[in-house]
Amino acid sequence: MKIRKTELETVCGITSRLPENAKGEVAFAGKSNVGKSSLINALMNRKALARVSQKPGKTQTINFYHINEGVTKEESDEKGFAPDCYLVDLPGYGYAGVPEEEKAKWGPMIERYLHGSKQLKAVFLLVDIRHEPSRNDIQMFEWIRANGFTPIIIATKKDKLKKAQVAKNLSVIRKALHIKADAPMAAFSAVTKEGLDDVWQIMKDAVTEL
Repeated sequence: MKIRKTELETVCGITSRLPENAKGEVAFAGKSNVGKSSLINALMNRKALARVSQKPGKTQTINFYHINEGVTKEESDEKGFAPDCYLVDLPGYGYAGVPEEEKAKWGPMIERYLHGSKQLKAVFLLVDIRHEPSRNDIQMFEWIRANGFTPIIIATKKDKLKKAQVAKNLSVIRKALHIKADAPMAAFSAVTKEGLDDVWQIMKDAVTEL
């Protein structure tokens, strides 16, 4: 997908008022250091707009990235531009070194967003393709579902596996999370960018309500 413009438009903390955006939003959740910021940067074709860190728990706000403001549906369909939409980076979970009282505030903050956004079209949950989903992954999957959205799984670090292992590991993830065989899922590598087009197609289907 072609990117014309990207902007970190809104940063929401625990007490911030949620923005009333006019375009569709897709949110990204995942365990700290699973590659969430790397995926968002790849989608925006930027190296470091979403800050990548080795320190777990770096994202402690809800960050709204506006991409391709003003791009029309015709430009998206006919010229290959990404749709005018928002990528929403949610705080990571499974974090270490973050005070418990801070962690306790993030759950209600994310829940307020899931219930309060009028433009949220899909929630992506990132998991490490190399491993069976952890207890935290499963809890987050069920929690998001309990809040009204069925998470779409993006399995990261695809480059760490041999080609023959990818389908097998995706099957393990589906089984662990009880995901239907026909539900959308993508495997992605931040190193090679493999799978980026698959993620974009799922996103475009969600935000343009095709």
